[in-house]
Amino acid sequence: MTMIRLGLCLIVALAHVVSVPAQDAAKTPAPKKVNPAFQPPEVNPKLPNVLLIGDSISIGYMVAARAAMQGKANVFRPPTNCGPTTRGLDQIDQWLGDRKWDVVHWNFGLHDLKYMGPKGQNLADPKAEGSHRQVPIDEYQSNIETLARRIKQQAKLVIWRETTPVPEGAAGRVVGDSVKYNAAAAKAIAKVGGIQTDPFFAFAESVKQHQRPANVHYTAEGSKLLGEHVAEVIESALAD
Repeated sequence: MTMIRLGLCLIVALAHVVSVPAQDAAKTPAPKKVNPAFQPPEVNPKLPNVLLIGDSISIGYMVAARAAMQGKANVFRPPTNCGPTTRGLDQIDQWLGDRKWDVVHWNFGLHDLKYMGPKGQNLADPKAEGSHRQVPIDEYQSNIETLARRIKQQAKLVIWRETTPVPEGAAGRVVGDSVKYNAAAAKAIAKVGGIQTDPFFAFAESVKQHQRPANVHYTAEGSKLLGEHVAEVIESALAD
């Protein structure tokens, strides 16, 4: 009887051990998909290295820009939404890393000019009591100057990219503020000197039929066109 009991116990124990991996496998979450825009490029050491910095607009055009520059440049971006200039000041050293960039093409604006609520609510009604721009325009201009000087230290070519238009009905933003913030940035860029400007606002206006209704973002076709424009600007700068 003792041997029989031992045998039964062994069978039960083995059954438990075998069942554990199956249970664990059922609980293991599926691997999280990485946004293709955040994937590093396959680096060709013979090609120039390009860094794109910007918010979700740049995330949207990243893949198209990289495709357009395939075989011409290694195109990188920080694996994040770069947000407002305040985040840029905090993380620019990390984003630049230790590489001497051939080109840095960069923008901040849509997150700076958006409205926040009195308790930090995102995309607040601009007309509501206590609402305020995330980064006031004077502070924004100062931040752009600081960032421009820092980026120049680590890039052969620096290209400031204008901020895209705010369409009617876009939550938490005011039509026309992009123009004001672009003007402030232009003063900062001129003060630093030696930086090219990508006239991105005008180009975005030319493809505004591809901007989503009441939304600062673009359709897939719109992002593709923006990415191809960015590639053209960068390729022209590299050719000079």
